[in-house]
Amino acid sequence: MFEVSMLVNNQQKHAQNNRTYECKNPISGEVVSVAAAASVSDAMSAADAAAAAFPVWSGMAPNERRSILLKAADCLAAKADEAAQTVMQEMGATPMWGGFNIHLASSMLREAASMTTQLNGEIVPSDVPGLTAMAVRQPVGVVLGIAPWNAPIILGVRSIAMPLACGNTVVFKASEICPATHQLIAQSLIEAGAPEGVINMVTNAPEDAPNIVKALIEHPAIRRVNFTGSTRVGRIIASLCAENLKPALLELGGKAPMIVLDDADVDAAVNAAAFGAYMNQGQICMSTERLIVTPGIADELIDKLAAKARTITAAAPEKGEAILGSVVNAAALERLNRLVADAEKKGAKVLSGGQADTVLMDATLIDGVTSSMQIYSEESFGPVLSVIRAQNEEDAIRIANDSDYGLSSAVFSQDYNKAMAIVNRIESGICHINGPTVQDEAQMPFGGVKGSGYGRFGSKAAINEFTELRWITNQAGKRHYPF
Repeated sequence: MFEVSMLVNNQQKHAQNNRTYECKNPISGEVVSVAAAASVSDAMSAADAAAAAFPVWSGMAPNERRSILLKAADCLAAKADEAAQTVMQEMGATPMWGGFNIHLASSMLREAASMTTQLNGEIVPSDVPGLTAMAVRQPVGVVLGIAPWNAPIILGVRSIAMPLACGNTVVFKASEICPATHQLIAQSLIEAGAPEGVINMVTNAPEDAPNIVKALIEHPAIRRVNFTGSTRVGRIIASLCAENLKPALLELGGKAPMIVLDDADVDAAVNAAAFGAYMNQGQICMSTERLIVTPGIADELIDKLAAKARTITAAAPEKGEAILGSVVNAAALERLNRLVADAEKKGAKVLSGGQADTVLMDATLIDGVTSSMQIYSEESFGPVLSVIRAQNEEDAIRIANDSDYGLSSAVFSQDYNKAMAIVNRIESGICHINGPTVQDEAQMPFGGVKGSGYGRFGSKAAINEFTELRWITNQAGKRHYPF
């Protein structure tokens, strides 16, 4: 069993009155983590510590910050075995998913380290004689990073790495579902030599989350909010930030479409669709949820994909026998079963998988999904892929854009010019030609549009999110005034 404390000023800290809460394995129901259940007062102490540390961290030479972030990447990479265990126990995910999280998250820390010297400004020409005008980027202060459970180490690191690289200090609010996994990130930074108060981690019971998040956003030292999670909660975060005039960076839900045209490489499309839909049990914001196919290729593609999907089964990850692990909890399973049942009732055909009795749900492929079905528009966030048959290419574009979401998307065609023309019409922050909807690299501008949020993560793109652009002038010689 994992024991998780808050981390404030590089010290483990119990919650007020020693309150704790329990996290249970979704498959066995056994308690796997006991974590500090922070009060609002506890959360305020973390923000106060970050505020006190800001002058030291922001004043540190950029290559000193770089050195600490690079060392943190190495410390995190060394925790691969621990990560495999924590994601398996807290989330029911496969050890492979834990290893992949460590790999990409370490890369994100290294990429962030390279950005410490890239807070570039410029000299702006002025009409005033003798005036030198500069546009200078500077850190904002304390950043609140709120990370989800589904890609816990990747998204946990993403919530704090670039803010730190830009010279900000952070309050890292861990997910209630995976506090032990998130603890690995904070520990790595402290082991790497981050000064006291630079990284502070708050853990809280699920029922306390609304009050703690509200209090942190209202804390005067918090100058930016960095949230990855559901669109429903993102709207609440955005509203609180607006009330407090604090910018937010939001990466929210998705309903990623993958359009497959008649001239596509069928086998390549099948492999990409399976990977994009079922990786990590479909619990990724970029997961392929809608496979939109044109008539000439539909039957061949669906037959091959159904055969592949039937080989993608779920089992307890400790056994190492299956590609899929568990969906995150019983509530997620209930939602998935409801969506599948509604689609079947309204005429769709389940070609693989289907409703499950336990959180171990096999890869599910549903053909004949229409707009009358709940799964057409509702994010499933599970191992369920809907096939939507388009009448033609124009109809495929219409269907792809017929969504409240706009994070990732993909187009499969062997005609690059045709594919690129379609890409330019799809309403999404990310689009891939002949590749899966699930892709990420530390240096890429990552983010969505519409109900998938706003702002961009990823190296240089994130510098704008976590710095202020200031106008600074220096007057040389005497200046003429009209009076």
